[in-house]
Amino acid sequence: MAIYITSDLHFCHNQPFVYEPRGFSNVEEMNEGIVERINKVVRPEDELWILGDLMLNDTDKGIALMRQLNGHIHLIIGNHDTNSRIDLYERELPNVTVEGFGARLRYRGYQFYLSHYPTLVENFDSEEPLKRQVINLCGHSHTQNWYHDLDHGLIFHCEVDTNNCYPWDLDRIIDTLRGC
Repeated sequence: MAIYITSDLHFCHNQPFVYEPRGFSNVEEMNEGIVERINKVVRPEDELWILGDLMLNDTDKGIALMRQLNGHIHLIIGNHDTNSRIDLYERELPNVTVEGFGARLRYRGYQFYLSHYPTLVENFDSEEPLKRQVINLCGHSHTQNWYHDLDHGLIFHCEVDTNNCYPWDLDRIIDTLRGC
């Protein structure tokens, strides 16, 4: 079983400022492209953590798209995941577990704090080995650079925008940070 991280799918968000920077010509192409790319790497037995903002506008279509995704999905609540949408996710998506506004994940001796918003987790420990630090995995900013907030602390952006609409493999995140 592998663990994958992504954020800000924004299914059905029919705005050019969302789908055009991702390389799509319309929202339908973006919706299909994201599902295809996630399922290309995530297997049914894998875990997929989505760090907020699943969908906007057409929730029926958004739910149908979410049902197509492989893996057991853990959702961190984002700013577009309203109370009514969260109720809908819990009622209509049995493969999704809503985890709240943040979660702690330990993996291979590393500690991660998963949140929608970039979160400062550093405790004046930047000189410590990576395994002794807490790594924030986040989304929200729609940046194309995973290192967008690295100058503020150990913050790794996982938006679909940072990885050509593919989810990040947690092992690849660790390797990337170890190479910094």
